[in-house]
Amino acid sequence: MDRSPVYRYHLLRAALGAGEPGLAGLDVRNLADTRRQADKSFDLESLVLSSPEAARVAIPPRRIADALSELRSRYPSRDAFIADLEGNGLDEEILGQALERELIFDAVMQTVSAKRPTVTEIDERLFFELHKKRLARPERRTARHLLITVNEQFEENRRDAAYSRIERLRDKLGGRPSRFPSLARKHSECPTAMKGGLLGTLPRGRLYPELDAVLFSLPEGAIGGPVESDMGFHLLWCEKIYPSVAAPFSKVRAQIRQLLEDRAGRNCQKVWIAALQRSASSGSSVTER
Repeated sequence: MDRSPVYRYHLLRAALGAGEPGLAGLDVRNLADTRRQADKSFDLESLVLSSPEAARVAIPPRRIADALSELRSRYPSRDAFIADLEGNGLDEEILGQALERELIFDAVMQTVSAKRPTVTEIDERLFFELHKKRLARPERRTARHLLITVNEQFEENRRDAAYSRIERLRDKLGGRPSRFPSLARKHSECPTAMKGGLLGTLPRGRLYPELDAVLFSLPEGAIGGPVESDMGFHLLWCEKIYPSVAAPFSKVRAQIRQLLEDRAGRNCQKVWIAALQRSASSGSSVTER
């Protein structure tokens, strides 16, 4: 049984987080997973709201009203909003209570996080020295492609025919990259044909894995392929290589500081929550909310 009317909000939030449209269509297994996730979030929220820090937080009614209004605005009408709430075991009053709890929880966690130790320049420089590769600008490559799609509904695009066409185009290039843009404009079956097949200047991981592997194995100026992807057959031209560039400390210092402050804040929250849990286990009195 639900432990509180606002627990339904946690159930719904867990379902939405898992990509489900709501609670009504969940099968037994997904419902069990959703309940486990909702149990964790509801119990953590309840624990935090029982703290002295939460007792000192007051959320103005206007903020709750604004949060409700923002949610209502996602629906075509108020009736559709109410119907969706009812379909998930909620109403506006319960949703308002759930949103107030959520806002208090967020405020408390921000307050706890703000008690983190100060990040010093020594901390920043040490992180910089230990993570230079991570902070460097990755290698990028300017790439163009020529695509012949595979589509069994059209004779000229059946797999064998498409492969023969891409091979003929490769032979027509004859290893002369200067001809690539004009051939792409004439023959490529991709919208990039209008730009001579230009894909852009890209780091690793932006293309289909098959294309990525070929592109980043080519020397500058070389043409590779044919290579097959889900789209069809490609020729690739590695037009330009921009090597990885180490970032100077001055350029990444703000990024490092934010990362270290976020990490320190999360650690503060973990320590504080662990202390709350120990207090609750020992039977210490807490403020009910």
